[in-house]
Amino acid sequence: MLKKIISFFKFNTQGSSTYKNDPFVIKHGTIKDAQLKDPAYRSDWTEETFMAKTKLSEVVGKTFEIRTLKWLVMFLVILTFFLLARVAYLQVLRGDYYLGLAEGNRVRIKDIEANRGIIYDRNLQPLVKNQANFVLYLVPVDLPEESAERDIILREIDDNLQAEIREDKLPWFMQMKNSLAKVDIKSLEAYSPVFITDNLSYKTAMKLYLLSDKIPGISLISKTRREYIALSSNLENLDDLRLSQDAPGISLSHILGYSGKISPEELKSNLQIYSPLDYVGKTGLEAYFENDLRGIKGKKHIEVDALGAEKKIINEYLPGNGNNLILSIDKDLQIASETILRRHLEKLNLDKGSIVILNPNTGEVLSLISWPAYNNNIFARGIKTREYKEFLDNPNQPLFNRAISGEFPSGSTIKPVFSAAALEEKVISENTTFLSTGGLRISQWFFPDWRLGGHGLTNVRKAISESVNTFFYYIGGGYADFTGLGLESMVKYAKLFGLGERTGIDIYGESRGFVPTREWKEETRDEPWYIGDTYHFAIGQGDLLATPLQVANFTTVFANGGKLFRPHLVKEIISGDNTESIRRIEPEIIREDFIDDYNLLVVRQGMRQAVTSGSARFLSDLPFTSAGKTGTAQWSSNHGNHAWFIGFAPYEEPEIVITVLVEEGGEGSSVAVPIAKEIMAYYFSQVKKN
Repeated sequence: MLKKIISFFKFNTQGSSTYKNDPFVIKHGTIKDAQLKDPAYRSDWTEETFMAKTKLSEVVGKTFEIRTLKWLVMFLVILTFFLLARVAYLQVLRGDYYLGLAEGNRVRIKDIEANRGIIYDRNLQPLVKNQANFVLYLVPVDLPEESAERDIILREIDDNLQAEIREDKLPWFMQMKNSLAKVDIKSLEAYSPVFITDNLSYKTAMKLYLLSDKIPGISLISKTRREYIALSSNLENLDDLRLSQDAPGISLSHILGYSGKISPEELKSNLQIYSPLDYVGKTGLEAYFENDLRGIKGKKHIEVDALGAEKKIINEYLPGNGNNLILSIDKDLQIASETILRRHLEKLNLDKGSIVILNPNTGEVLSLISWPAYNNNIFARGIKTREYKEFLDNPNQPLFNRAISGEFPSGSTIKPVFSAAALEEKVISENTTFLSTGGLRISQWFFPDWRLGGHGLTNVRKAISESVNTFFYYIGGGYADFTGLGLESMVKYAKLFGLGERTGIDIYGESRGFVPTREWKEETRDEPWYIGDTYHFAIGQGDLLATPLQVANFTTVFANGGKLFRPHLVKEIISGDNTESIRRIEPEIIREDFIDDYNLLVVRQGMRQAVTSGSARFLSDLPFTSAGKTGTAQWSSNHGNHAWFIGFAPYEEPEIVITVLVEEGGEGSSVAVPIAKEIMAYYFSQVKKN
């Protein structure tokens, strides 16, 4: 089309012979050469316009074709559409984003820290407190854009942090330089704070606070850090005690857990709740009840200058403090039980053990001890790589909560379960007897009793009290013409008593334990289930695994008359100001009435007989009645047997159920029973009295 327009004007300026004298052609005034040369000549000239004739119309029509004009219009329409679409995208879809960028230049929103909820024991003794924690951070958008200027600021901060930076970290300067290099200064991300360090000393914090007024981009805030209270002390230096691995009561660390700075992964899934500077529960109750403990942040809208410095507060919304937890744990009982266990372990030159104490009538956990333990203040303070490596390299695994996560062969503690099952299925009656001569022989295999020569005629009560293996070989797998429960019934009742499933306790990390089946063995080991497997199962050996919590929990069924509760550590959640109850944790029954009352009574009588004349008679001189069952679990040909005891007291109306496990301790009667005796004596003389 452009060529046609050019040809049209070229045609007229050259003057065609056809249209040169036509009066209807547009004519221009002309200036003669003489007139151009004459400086005196100033005459103006004008264009003369005439109506074009038909022939000119034809020329113009041919020059501006309608089809070409349509393409031009279409191009302009498409261009306009794209411009409008871009405007709509920027104003509507990305409006909030760019509004945030604009508002960030003058108004910032800062969080106001909510106080984290306090955790109390059942007697309202506090187990944690909130301490001031100075946190240093950067806001990238407030830093100079030039890399060299940024480096000057980072170097100055580095100089002030030399005494505080952990020795196990890479050079701090390079860490921050690398972090800032990943931030797009023109994005909203640049307004997000970048964590530098925390837990600064007061002296360093004040130096940096004064520095923050002079250097753009750096800020210092005071947040809260958990301190887990030193429960008793004979050390003059409280700081030493707080971090000591020998501090009495550190077994509470497995229960309470600890809180720490939020990780990038945790932040990514909770962007609406947390900021990069926040602290969250990492393990234990701190993690399980995070939503209750953390509270609700307040907000402060502030006006800032070009350097990001606060000028004035525009408006403010106060925070809502976190709720408090009241535990079922008795702090004094926990400390006493831990102390007793530690003393016995040291005397036996052993390292590992667990204690679980429950209220059999509610499922409340009164004490939960896993030993060895760790000091959670080390983690709350910010653990160093060297310290963490020491924990990981420790063969006794102090970070592992063996009371709820450890899986062990139950040994003879399972015998009350299979006694109840055999009575319930009418495999035996309370008067059924078998002759124990020292064990059973099947072909070339021999399955022994623990007493050489056996126990003589044995009924179910005697079998429980003296832990007679032969009796349980009979009722489990049968012998000769006697038919026992069989594997399927044994699996059924093990699961009814809660084995092979998590109890549902209100803390993370619980293991399921394991109940072996015929199908499992065929699939995993590619071999059939033998009668010997059933015999081992019947006495708590072989592949059966249980946690100390599971063992304690099925013991409650015999103590309370047939109820299997869901154990719980928290009794009540109350408001942060302790003025109202938010939620009471009511006892929850998982299962009941699955064993006849009289059958339970027979088993209880056998457990009582264990104290009066059987394997737990060391308890018989206590000033209150009790019942129990010992256990000795083989698990390795290269290591000692595990020593177990389960029991409850008083026998007539039980108030506590106790389970003691000493790993590689040997005989339950000589190792676990004395520990249980001291703890029960303490409970009824000290805790019950109060």
